[in-house]
Amino acid sequence: MKLVSYLSEGHDRVAILVDGLLYDAEVLHPDLPQSMSIFLSYWEDAYSMALGGEMMIKEGKIPKSKGFAYDSATILAPVPFPTSCRDGYAFRQHVEAARRNRKAPMIPEFDQYPIFYFTNHHSIQGPGNIQCMPDHFEKLDFELEVAIVVCKHGRNIRAEEADEYIGGLMIMNDMSARRLQMEEMLLNLGPAKGKDFSTVIGPWLVTLDELEQFEVPAQPGHTGKNYNLRMQCRVNGKQVSDGNMKDMNWTFAEIIERASYGVDLYPGDVIGSGTVGTGCFLELNGTGKLNYPDYQEQWLQPGDVVELEVDGLGTLSNTIIQEEDDFSLLARKKSV
Repeated sequence: MKLVSYLSEGHDRVAILVDGLLYDAEVLHPDLPQSMSIFLSYWEDAYSMALGGEMMIKEGKIPKSKGFAYDSATILAPVPFPTSCRDGYAFRQHVEAARRNRKAPMIPEFDQYPIFYFTNHHSIQGPGNIQCMPDHFEKLDFELEVAIVVCKHGRNIRAEEADEYIGGLMIMNDMSARRLQMEEMLLNLGPAKGKDFSTVIGPWLVTLDELEQFEVPAQPGHTGKNYNLRMQCRVNGKQVSDGNMKDMNWTFAEIIERASYGVDLYPGDVIGSGTVGTGCFLELNGTGKLNYPDYQEQWLQPGDVVELEVDGLGTLSNTIIQEEDDFSLLARKKSV
């Protein structure tokens, strides 16, 4: 099942997508929650009712006239108002390549425990324009990822049970302003300003029942579900990234285990996978320069269209827009 959040009369509403048509929650069942945040808070009942509504659509018991075209709606992030947003670091290929490119050895701790950072959950957005300030264009980057949303409250969740807390998967683009990120992380307290301006999720939330056909075993020695889903990025129609979710070394179940240790997780918490191998310009530029001395770095520019496509999860498209404000934090740095 594909769950979509869309804008209607100034409010976010939840619908399901069937054959290019959106069916509002109210059409599926009168008792269904009408926003994603409430839907997630009553997940077990709401999910069952929505699945029943989807079956009625497919059987013709709910007519197509009750739906409306996906392309006619203002699409929001599937989870428009997440209660929090964490991002993991789960793909060894990306970490290893990024460290190699800056002539650093692979850090052994990567294989000992999964890590994550908190990002700005108020900057979550869906398809459409990404507003960027002048400093963001100092090495502006995409990050090709997958994310999950937590669908029930839990604490001290063991990895063996953690998949039960996942409502579904969606594409994530963890936008990154690399110069701001690299400068602030010199003080060992990042990333913050390099990441907090936009994190994109969408275009819809795909529930796990629809992904069973893609399920594969976790990496040896790991616990939890994983999926054989090809992940690609195109910038202005040109493919720049090609990876696969099955290459996640740490599963979402293991990340949930660590995230929930001594901490309550709530419905609506979003957790990203981290960047897939080849999934950002930082890695691609570093690899290019390592192999070809004359390699020309590429970064996102105003007007660029970024499309992230993941098998089974759809295509997430955004256009980079420059804000009409020349304010620069970099220009205000103190000299020493």
